Amino acid sequence: MGAIRVGPARCPSRESPDRAVELLVERGYTACEIDLESGFWLDYPWAERLGALARKQGIALSVHAPLFAFPGHPDAKKAKMALGALDRTAGIAAHAGAEVVVIHPGFWLGRDRRQTIDQVVASLATLREKLESKGRAVPFGVEVMGRVSELGSIDDVLEVADRIDWVRPVVDFAHMHATTDGTFTDPGAFAAVLEGADAVLDDGEPFHIHFSDIAYANRNETKHLPYGEGTLRAAPLRQALDGFERPATVISESPDEGSSQAIKAELLGQTV
Repeated sequence: MGAIRVGPARCPSRESPDRAVELLVERGYTACEIDLESGFWLDYPWAERLGALARKQGIALSVHAPLFAFPGHPDAKKAKMALGALDRTAGIAAHAGAEVVVIHPGFWLGRDRRQTIDQVVASLATLREKLESKGRAVPFGVEVMGRVSELGSIDDVLEVADRIDWVRPVVDFAHMHATTDGTFTDPGAFAAVLEGADAVLDDGEPFHIHFSDIAYANRNETKHLPYGEGTLRAAPLRQALDGFERPATVISESPDEGSSQAIKAELLGQTV
């Protein structure tokens, strides 16, 4: 199997990059996702310092873009705002040396599946030209979503990643556990999804995985749970990853540190 890196979905400190990396090391993490979902709370020098310190400690960074910044919005004004935010997010990622920018694929907004995916792909192509001109053409990752009424099923995500060589799938097993009414309970279910992701990733690119326990209703996520309160477990994911040579970065979206530690322990064969 490939190496597994594990880390939190939130930077553990906004006080300074030095303190953030200090906490990641103390807690035994080898990955971290910089949380920009609600807005830009750091500047480029902060990101650059964080990246330099993280690299020294062997910590892989990723960046989650603001939630409103999804590509392919049919409203021209909102589309321009989203692309501007994605441009800025890519700048943060480039300065930090992050391995991927995680984005949400968006919503149907009155469109059919084919039209929506085509517009997402076209929007990302336009964005890529802008990023290349600025030297910030970092890889993007499209996240699997947790509501059946949204664009973002595993099939949607794999299609976008297959059509754009610099876009990767971000496999969110909590979201898929919710949208399938809790079917991710054995290694085979995890392995089937990983096989699809493996087929569209280039050699050496890690699986990028989001994980937490999850509450759901009517095949829609309702909230992330402390680990053990729901029915999603990390052990079957670890067993599934054993069947692949590809490395994996697993980001815990758990609401508390104890849960993230428990998930890390199961994935790495440690004791909490």
